[in-house]
Amino acid sequence: MTSATVKTEYEAIIGLETHCQLSTNTKIFSSSSTAFGADPNTNIDPVCMGLPGVLPVLNEKVLEYAVKAGLALNCQIAEYSKFDRKQYFYPDLPKNYQISQYDLPIAEHGWIEIELVDAEGNPIRKRIGITRLHMEEDAGKLVHAGSERLSGSAYSLVDYNRAGVPLVEIVSEPDLRSGQEAAEYAQELRRIVRYLGVSDGNMQEGSLRCDVNISVRPVGRKEFGTKVEIKNMNSFNAIQRAIEYEIERQIAAVEAGDRIIQETRLWEEGAQRTISMRVKEGSSDYRYFPEPDLAPIEVSGEQLEQWRSELPELPAQKRHHYENDLGLSVYDTRVLTEDRPVADYFESAIASGANPKAAANWITQDIAAYLNKQKLAISEIALTPKNLADVITRIEQGKISNAQAKQKLPDLLTGISPEQAFAGQELITDPVVLGLIVDEVIAANPQQLEKYRSGNVNLKGFFVGQVLKKTDKRADPKLTNELVEQKLNA
Repeated sequence: MTSATVKTEYEAIIGLETHCQLSTNTKIFSSSSTAFGADPNTNIDPVCMGLPGVLPVLNEKVLEYAVKAGLALNCQIAEYSKFDRKQYFYPDLPKNYQISQYDLPIAEHGWIEIELVDAEGNPIRKRIGITRLHMEEDAGKLVHAGSERLSGSAYSLVDYNRAGVPLVEIVSEPDLRSGQEAAEYAQELRRIVRYLGVSDGNMQEGSLRCDVNISVRPVGRKEFGTKVEIKNMNSFNAIQRAIEYEIERQIAAVEAGDRIIQETRLWEEGAQRTISMRVKEGSSDYRYFPEPDLAPIEVSGEQLEQWRSELPELPAQKRHHYENDLGLSVYDTRVLTEDRPVADYFESAIASGANPKAAANWITQDIAAYLNKQKLAISEIALTPKNLADVITRIEQGKISNAQAKQKLPDLLTGISPEQAFAGQELITDPVVLGLIVDEVIAANPQQLEKYRSGNVNLKGFFVGQVLKKTDKRADPKLTNELVEQKLNA
């Protein structure tokens, strides 16, 4: 008798290295502009080009933004840190070294909370550790002719506009276990830096770039497998799909008895696969040493507390507040907290007296549909949070119906006040006045009345509709239904 073969179960061990471009006006060590989209090689200067005899000077705003990002990621901010030279040779690096931070980064030992949603719509929260956050300068950009990569191209052009643009690199702990978790982690990072105002987080423009480190191991084993790095992912969806592909590739290789090698791979969007790029370098290959042209950095306790006091309420805090204190659904909460301007608009409407659930419905449904159709941001509409609160209050007080408000929404969004939009439109809520109108409608339709009383009760809707038509939809719908039913059955 033979025992059944037990199939080995595997788990993925995933960490992300995220480069985030800081939204400063000038570069990290010089005064050239950081504006995106300028003509090639126009935002350059002797410092970022590494010309002889020049000295870098740290942009103070870069330090402020890096510290604020570190605080938002619950990191320990170093009282003393320094810059280092990272040596490597590539055409888009004019100095042949990058100024970065190695053994004494500005921030370490943090965490962020990610939130996923289960099949029932319930939130699943998980803390992901942050190993470190450090400052560094960006390299330039190579444009390859005839191929997406250097290999296979006829020639390459280099644009140094991006050289010297300030970055923070955020390295996570290997706490992620799926492509979905990794994509949500990257999105949460983007939410945080956008809330802080330190970066626009635009992946299409390269403001946020994620490299994935991934390995697989049998479930229950403590030792990590050999990790592989994946580059060239320009969307959160691509991050998830690249990881899912790589998990399957590595498991198949292990099952076949092949050896996983430590390497850097590229994600091919068209083919939906990863391909080998190069064998992974180690830190010793970069020959780090302290940057001799920059003094060490010391952040005083007073300065640290000043920057801490300037932090806004962050996405995770808002999610907890909206769900626990305001009773909003997980879906509403995620939509409202995705962008800070939307959350600010929502909170301003509540502060003006709007019911939270009603305000959430208007913002996530009708207003969101208008914004998507018109390709606008919420800050670009003329409907103020105070006027939205006014509309919601009118509905709750029975002065106007929900249908009337939706009908007038296009006018409200262009700046017409609720007073103007609903002038002469208030609902008829007086039962005596409305009762007389119902009597007139019934008297004008004797045939329908006879059919109703003969058993065709569906004709009640006909009489309600006639009352609404006669009052130009100003009859209170609930009261109209009650009065029609009462008088039809008299």
